[in-house]
Amino acid sequence: MQASLSTLTPSLERQLHPAFSELSEVASIGSNGSILFATDDWFAPAEWMLKDADPVFRPDEYTSFGKWMDGWETRRKRTPGHDWCLVELGAPTQIVGFMIDTAFFTGNYAPRISIQGGTLDGTMKRMLQSSIPRNSDANMGTGRTTEELGMVELIGTEQWDVLLPRTELKPGYEQTRRQYFIVSPAKAKQSPPVNHLRVNMYPDGGISRLRVYGTVRLNVSDSLAAKKPIDMIAMLNGGRCTGFSNAHYGHPRNLIKPSKPINMGDGWETARRLDRPPVLQVDGAGILQVPGCEWATFQLGAPEGCWIECVCIDTIHFKGNFPDNVRVEYASKGEPDVWIPLMNRKKLGPNQTHEFRAADLQAQEKAASLVRITIAPDGGLSRVRIFGTIAKG
Repeated sequence: MQASLSTLTPSLERQLHPAFSELSEVASIGSNGSILFATDDWFAPAEWMLKDADPVFRPDEYTSFGKWMDGWETRRKRTPGHDWCLVELGAPTQIVGFMIDTAFFTGNYAPRISIQGGTLDGTMKRMLQSSIPRNSDANMGTGRTTEELGMVELIGTEQWDVLLPRTELKPGYEQTRRQYFIVSPAKAKQSPPVNHLRVNMYPDGGISRLRVYGTVRLNVSDSLAAKKPIDMIAMLNGGRCTGFSNAHYGHPRNLIKPSKPINMGDGWETARRLDRPPVLQVDGAGILQVPGCEWATFQLGAPEGCWIECVCIDTIHFKGNFPDNVRVEYASKGEPDVWIPLMNRKKLGPNQTHEFRAADLQAQEKAASLVRITIAPDGGLSRVRIFGTIAKG
């Protein structure tokens, strides 16, 4: 049984986002999600369903193929079957839930959907990309031929594990557009991590956005074999945000995205603290002397923890609102509430990358499983990278 939260009012929905929406989101373009195949891209290509920004509506804009819509929209089907597409996720993920947004698709939304999960091996993926290459702009106004469909059907994606059974969707009015679907706990626990999804719409229509949430699984054996420091906080390596003090302008989960930040909205930015002194002062090292701070905590990707070698703090785009300073602490797997200093307060500057290596870090007593990043007094960061080697279990 799938649970849907699609009937919530907008204000209530904001209060009652399902818990799984705080997990890693792995289908959007900013999370390295992509489309490998779609049966039809006539009105709007499937890639637009993975856009990072919220959908918009342009009432007077038309293309040579019909009304411009901000999502994936297929033509009105006049042949047997139904439309579907293959999504490559940013990383292997144990999927827990989905969000389907039908915004602005009111008389043309897909009435039903199902989602299956699986993994294409490298040979199959290369064959698909070479035989039916994707280009979102060029794909508009196209559909696959009978021969192309027959070739892709040989891959057997219709036999993949069903994560979301065929389910009715609601139209894209503000009250009903965002629809959350939970993978049953038994299914989520039993299903292995998947790299790809088959998204089926029945029979045709439009979807504005697809979001996929779950736990990214780091390939520990490959990482241990490489014996090179990897970004342990990265979302695609299994890192995730577990808590924060303030996220007024941007969520700290943005800090661990794989993509380069596009603007200030693509980072973590807090409100200005109201306990700022009327007149600011600094100490001998130039650090502001303020009573308050803001923080965010993260689970690292290594199951048994890691040994941290380098911390990168990026303030790109934050020119008049960067934090004065930052400090980093860590906790071990067995003592998640005991925070140990890793890096004392370090001064930050605007619109730049700050790299802190061994000389700036304190010797680790234990392998780190979590980190807490504290900024003072407030402000914004765009990205954080924490490089380390995996601790052997």
